[in-house]
Amino acid sequence: MAKLSILRFPDPRLHTVARPVQAVDARIRTLIADMLETMYDANGIGLAATQVDVHERLIVIDVSEERDEPMVLINPEIVWASEEKRVGDEGCLSVPGIYDGVERSLAVRVNAMDGDGQLRTIEAEGLLAVCIQHEMDHLAGKVFVEYLSPLKRNRIKTKMLKQQRVEQD
Repeated sequence: MAKLSILRFPDPRLHTVARPVQAVDARIRTLIADMLETMYDANGIGLAATQVDVHERLIVIDVSEERDEPMVLINPEIVWASEEKRVGDEGCLSVPGIYDGVERSLAVRVNAMDGDGQLRTIEAEGLLAVCIQHEMDHLAGKVFVEYLSPLKRNRIKTKMLKQQRVEQD
């Protein structure tokens, strides 16, 4: 397994719309393993392939307390979302250190293939539902800061660019 580099906002590659995974083959299984390792290493609960500069519809998630219940969603589609929504603080591995409120559906139903290529329907609520919606936004080329006001978004962008300059020096 190899740890992958996570793209950071405002990298324009984060706005690339992911294409469907064509086949769950050795390449995809290796990518899944590498993405899980990268997510766990970064103390994240979700990672979309878009964030590691692979623009295919693949997400890995683990919201378990023990960090031992990885979930793989390939070509996920939300087929139902609750009308009831809640604003909750979200963070993102592509926007480290930034947390802000985003409105999401409390529950979702998702059809997706798992890591073995088997079609599954997942009923999710709470943190898992929020995580799925957040990661699926990445597949659509959207970062959570885009839900914030232009003023907040520009402040975050400035902060992230400054942080990247400091790290490069």
